Amino acid sequence: MPNDPDEIILDAEADMDKSVEYLSHELASVRTGKASPALVENIDVEAYGTSMKLKQLALITTPEPRLLVVQPFDLGTAQAIDKALRESKLGINPTVDGKLIRIPIPELSEERRRDLVKAIKQMAEEARVRVRSNRRTAMDGLKKIQKEGLITEDDLERYETDVQELTDASIAKIEKLIEAKEAEIMKV
Repeated sequence: MPNDPDEIILDAEADMDKSVEYLSHELASVRTGKASPALVENIDVEAYGTSMKLKQLALITTPEPRLLVVQPFDLGTAQAIDKALRESKLGINPTVDGKLIRIPIPELSEERRRDLVKAIKQMAEEARVRVRSNRRTAMDGLKKIQKEGLITEDDLERYETDVQELTDASIAKIEKLIEAKEAEIMKV
């Protein structure tokens, strides 16, 4: 743990930014009825005796708004890719068509949209928990260096206020991401 309060705050800010960025990346994989390579690019595929991300094994394109096309770099991985896509929790049904794997993206039902909203709210809560954990780590570090006599009680209060402002800003970013994604999901 650093002994410099500015360093503690910078670390907390970086960790909170990572938490928000992670949520943003996770939300990109939630399907909204539109085809997007982000939907499938991080699916794990068992190939070459190891687990690899789909984007490492194939080119993923969207020739139409409701169609993804996966073009394996090595045709030997096509069956493994097809299996991984079918076993994913995305509710998609790929078809192997020669050298390509076509993935039609079906229209979302109202019930499925509500389930997706619940899922993204759960993701948001996990991100908020990570941000609050980052805040707690920073606060503990600040209290420790205050006990060691490196900063005064007044400095501690000022730094704690800074950490709380960072936390509030990160939580606000999370709320904004979730609002936008919820609107995107519920739009018919």
